[in-house]
Amino acid sequence: MNAHTEKLVLTGEAGAIEARRDAPAAGTAPRGVVVIAHPHPLFGGTLDNKVVQTLARAYVQCGWVAVRFNFRGVGGSAGVHDEGRAELQDLLAVVRQVAPEGPIALAGFSFGAFVTSHALAALWDEREVASAVLVGTAASRFSVAPVPPPAHLRTLVLHGEQDDTVPLAAVMDWARPQTLPVTVIPGGGHFFHGQLHLLKELVVRHLQSVA
Repeated sequence: MNAHTEKLVLTGEAGAIEARRDAPAAGTAPRGVVVIAHPHPLFGGTLDNKVVQTLARAYVQCGWVAVRFNFRGVGGSAGVHDEGRAELQDLLAVVRQVAPEGPIALAGFSFGAFVTSHALAALWDEREVASAVLVGTAASRFSVAPVPPPAHLRTLVLHGEQDDTVPLAAVMDWARPQTLPVTVIPGGGHFFHGQLHLLKELVVRHLQSVA
């Protein structure tokens, strides 16, 4: 992401997990650690995805340490794709290693938002999850977990109005039974081309509101 990005090699059930860590400016006491999950590994998703990096920049701007990692089978991460099952275990392993204690946050894009939803459900009763951000949630392709009701005010769901990869209607069908608000970016596609600055500002606004 920049010259100060730290390269990490963590450990998952399948072996090595390649990761990157970015910290807030020197002298800033971190508010906690956010773990960010990338889009589908079989369709080019990596920790360097532009939406993933935008999420990391938003969190770092708000005083968080941001950790992005490659799902199994991507880059330097061992293993093979498992349709979200083993990927969830990898995400939880990353959380345990980079944030064994203290406040955490979770964020994900597309397939990564699907995996993050299940991590949020798994961790909610165990850890202080200060915030969650789900972008382009792959609700039309995977069984996304409901957001725990007490986490609704801490969770930002962002979706593009004109997303042709995951139709907005699919996310609304997932959110409606939960009465979970969804923030829609007018004219936005799945990858938010030309709108990443707006995406970042919406995330920053959310993080400031839940501070």
